[in-house]
Amino acid sequence: MSRTFSLCAATALFALAIACGKSNQAPTSPSSAVQGDSAAAPDGSTLKATAPVPVSPVNGAQPDALVLVAQKSQMKFTDVPLSYQFQIRSGGTVVYDSQIVGGGGSGPNNVQHTPNVSLTPDGTYTWRARAAFQGALGPWSSDATFKAPVGGFIRDNELVDPLTGGRTVGQIAGPAQFTSEGLRLDGHESHVTYVLPATLTAGQFSVMVKGADEGSEGDKSKIFSMQQGFDDITTNSYRFTGELRGRNYGGGPGSISCRMIAGDGVSRDCEREQRNFDSSRWYFWKVSWNAGASFSMEVRADGENGPVIYAQTRSLSGRTYRPNPHVLYLGAPIGRGGALDATLPGGTYKNVYAGPNARPAFPQ
Repeated sequence: MSRTFSLCAATALFALAIACGKSNQAPTSPSSAVQGDSAAAPDGSTLKATAPVPVSPVNGAQPDALVLVAQKSQMKFTDVPLSYQFQIRSGGTVVYDSQIVGGGGSGPNNVQHTPNVSLTPDGTYTWRARAAFQGALGPWSSDATFKAPVGGFIRDNELVDPLTGGRTVGQIAGPAQFTSEGLRLDGHESHVTYVLPATLTAGQFSVMVKGADEGSEGDKSKIFSMQQGFDDITTNSYRFTGELRGRNYGGGPGSISCRMIAGDGVSRDCEREQRNFDSSRWYFWKVSWNAGASFSMEVRADGENGPVIYAQTRSLSGRTYRPNPHVLYLGAPIGRGGALDATLPGGTYKNVYAGPNARPAFPQ
């Protein structure tokens, strides 16, 4: 009986010693607490953290400028300073990966990141984010959808310039100011210059304009124009002008007309048609041309799908409109005809497009 008791007592003392030995171990470090087992979770994550939650943009929203905002991840066992990874995808293709970046704050509970990426304006994309710490990665957030901003750019033979964000990709000359609606050109000498890196031999140049009407001071005044290089636009060998004639024009203020010269010295003039403009309405102006075929100008009230108030087409007689360099203007610089034949002042411009493709769907 005493031998049995001694054996039980020895076993109990050995177990107690082991327990005490464990209680004296050093505290677990934060990095070992957050990284956990070496094996990845079923979702591939190795960081014991929750997935971020997309905040903006979501549900197909189209921001003016792209900033990705997500609700921060939360650690399961401890609190450490997390970094993040952001991805943007087009379909199943990753078009942007931030790699691991710092957790920039957007309020106490959100993290934000501004991607340095050129996306197709008005294109549909998804984005997601996940937390990172010392090489361990948390689970991805759910996908959030958005439409890319219709931001401004000049690229090859194409330009986009919304003018509604207080900036332009062109060069402003003369008195002008940005308003909540766009860019207002205030003087005859006011214009915006765009230089295309590659000549647009077939395509369109279109813009929305408000406030330029037959009551403004002007004669053979211009809404928009194009030419080769920077010599006098009146005699330029690749001139195009879209005209809205002002109150000083003796042939009838409010007359719309256009002219294109395709390198051969021949002026192809559109018929003049007089209209009454409403300074509180937007008007869509567009010129389009085909290589060796023709050019057309149309003006619509209220927008690109509004009622047509002017439409003219003229043959190019086999010529191709190919200025080099290809220079485009909102308004027009002053030529030999003088200031009254340059920009019709008072017009507010927005949603400028030139290129070989369909106009993007600008936010209205």
